[in-house]
Order: sequence, then C-alpha cells, then structure tokens
Amino acid sequence: MIASETLRETVAIYVRHGWLLRRILATESGEKLNEFGVPVVQSSLDAAWFSRPPGDGAVAWEIRYLGDSPFALVEFLDESDPDFEQNLDHVEQRLAESVAKRKAA
Repeated sequence: MIASETLRETVAIYVRHGWLLRRILATESGEKLNEFGVPVVQSSLDAAWFSRPPGDGAVAWEIRYLGDSPFALVEFLDESDPDFEQNLDHVEQRLAESVAKRKAA
C-alpha cells in the first residue's frame, strides 16, 4: 500500500525538477490517493507515472516504483501515437518484472 506521505514527498521532488504527476498505480484502492487529482489505477504494484515536457521530440514518461527499494524506468513516447497506452502498459510490465526479480534475489 502506498503511504500518502511518501507519495507526497516523491511528487514534491519530481515537481521541483519539472515533472508532472500523471497517474498512480496502486495495489489497494484508497480514497486518500484521490487527493493527488490524477487517475488511480488498480495494479499489481505501487507506482506513479510522471511526464516532463519535451525539449525536442517525444515526451519523457517515467514510472517510479514506490515499494521498499524505489527505482524508475524512463521512456520517450509520442502521446499522439495510437499505441501510446499499449506502450505505457509495456513499461509497466517491465517494471513489474524488475520488481519480481529484485524480490526473488
């Protein structure tokens, strides 16, 4: 379960560096996550999607794992691409696989 205070701190760090919180993935539903004003999606892992305006080209999208050992994956995506959501799903799957490998080690 995502601790609201931890997520607030993480969001604050990302915002300071020009990132925008876009959606939250949560293993458990909770109204407390609605305070962030972004979609909350039921998931097998706790994570947050951020994006950053492009300098040139595609938008940087970063998914930050919010578990015990936080880490992130970054992709540069074209939001107008018809496969955009599928691309996000693919990155989420890669993150879930990475988390599973870390837990098994």
